[in-house]
Amino acid sequence: MKNKNIVVIGGGTGTYTVLSGLKTYPITIGAIITMMDSGGSSGKLRDQYGVLPGGDVRQALVALSESDLLWRKLFLYRFTNGDFKGHNFGNLFLAVTETIGGNFQKALDMAQQLLHTKGKVIPVTFDKTNIQAVLEDGKILTGESIIDERVPNRSPINTLTLEKPAKVNPHAVDAIKNADCIVIGPGDVYTSLLPNFMFNELVHEYKKSSAKKVLIANLMNKAGQTDEFGLSRYVSIFSKYLGDNPFTHIVINTGKISEEARNYYMEYGEHEVIDDLTIDEHTVKKVKANLLSDSVFVQIKGDSLERSIVRHDPDKLAKILLELLYGN
Repeated sequence: MKNKNIVVIGGGTGTYTVLSGLKTYPITIGAIITMMDSGGSSGKLRDQYGVLPGGDVRQALVALSESDLLWRKLFLYRFTNGDFKGHNFGNLFLAVTETIGGNFQKALDMAQQLLHTKGKVIPVTFDKTNIQAVLEDGKILTGESIIDERVPNRSPINTLTLEKPAKVNPHAVDAIKNADCIVIGPGDVYTSLLPNFMFNELVHEYKKSSAKKVLIANLMNKAGQTDEFGLSRYVSIFSKYLGDNPFTHIVINTGKISEEARNYYMEYGEHEVIDDLTIDEHTVKKVKANLLSDSVFVQIKGDSLERSIVRHDPDKLAKILLELLYGN
């Protein structure tokens, strides 16, 4: 029997978590990954050498890797001092290989070969562009790193667009066409998830796809992007870009977040995402379970970016997604 085909759309830690859990199952996996990163190591390499940002792709590659632990550690290794301080070995590898090979796809092919990835990592575009957010007060923010800044009480984001036109990677469109299940999230809505839907052709295929369309609800809101949003607000945002009823299933955590973690997020004015969604069960189904990871996230030395400390558990998520993939 042919393996079922699941496509995960996003970038960053959330997508890494989902892919890490799914790779242990006999399914076909595709990961459509945002290519608009402009901060951290990826942003510096992009600015200095004109290469495409590889950070989100690198995380997806490592998540799907079935190679020796050494290779996975290498691609995650971050320099803590010297001229390379803050840079990630995997990002440097992709940048150098892109420069030598002449394009990012060759660098990606080489990395997938070395890492023995289970499934395909698919950049959503190979064009160099930035995302641009227009706030409700009229201010325009350009670049993922600027939009991603934790700014409490910033004017809400009204619309997200590309700074300049870009072509979608046709392999991303094909992945949507062939999917049995499409998974979006978890992740920052405006900097990890929606950037993948800035391409009309991809959105068109998503809308007409008969695949199960699953949103994994975020655990926490993000200051400057989704301040105080309930789940209904998240769905309305996606509806703006993906049309009415953009999901068939929404996966929601019921696990209790620790007081310590709550206090950490309160410093940024961030709170848990509340399920305030009133839905027609014939349109979309809620899937609720304790999906919290028991492990505590420890920031890698030399990593200057702000990271989420409350995370989903890869195995718990994968089991839920497999049930949806093979269920009615």
